[in-house]
Amino acid sequence: MALIQTPIVSRRALLAGAAAVAVPFGGAHGQGAMRPTPQQTAGPFYPVDWSGDADGDLVRVTGAAAQAQGVVTHLRGRVLDAAGRPVAGAMVEIWQCDAFGRYRHPRDRADGRDAGFQGRGRVLADADGGYAFRTIRPVAYPGRTPHIHVAVLRPGAREGLVTQFYVADEAANARDFLFSRLGERAREAVLLRLVAAERIEAGALLAERDIVLG
Repeated sequence: MALIQTPIVSRRALLAGAAAVAVPFGGAHGQGAMRPTPQQTAGPFYPVDWSGDADGDLVRVTGAAAQAQGVVTHLRGRVLDAAGRPVAGAMVEIWQCDAFGRYRHPRDRADGRDAGFQGRGRVLADADGGYAFRTIRPVAYPGRTPHIHVAVLRPGAREGLVTQFYVADEAANARDFLFSRLGERAREAVLLRLVAAERIEAGALLAERDIVLG
C-alpha cells in the first residue's frame, strides 16, 4: 500500500515536536459535502512485514497459543467519499501497539512483546463501504495517548489517507502532541466512543467510526 508521504521520525523526535460523525460543510465544496477525515502522520512504526497472518482479527494470531492480552475491541465503520457515497473495495489498514506498549516493528523493543497480538491488520471495504476489525482497546505508552493508526487507499490509487483514531474522554488526549494539533471539528472526526458490546462478544467493546476520503 502506498502511504501518504510523511517523514519517518524517531519516537523521541515525534514526542518532542459510538456512531461516527462525518461533518457536512458547504462553501466551495458544495452544500451537503462531508468534511474529510483529517490527515495525520504514519509515525515511525508503519508495519514493514505484511506476510503471514495480517487479516482483520488482530486478537488471534495463527499458531499462537493464546489470544492477545487487553480488552477486545470491535472497530467498525464505512469508507465514504466527500459526497457520502461508499467507496467499495477501499483497502483499510490499522496498526497499533500491544497491551504492553510494544509495536510489531523491528525499530521498537521486542522484549516483553505480546506474541498473541497481530499488531496490524488489513481488510477491503465491502460493497457498502463497510470495514470491520477485531483488535484491542488501544493503550498509552510514554508520551502518547491511546491511539490506533489507520491508512486507507481507494481502488486504483497510489496514495491514500493516513490518520489516527483516539479514545474519547482520555485525559491524556489534551497533552498528546498530535491530537492537540487538531481543531475541534477535526478531533471529533477521529474520536472513538467505546461502548459495551456484550451482544457481539462477552467482555468486548465496540467503536464505530466512518472514514471520509477527500
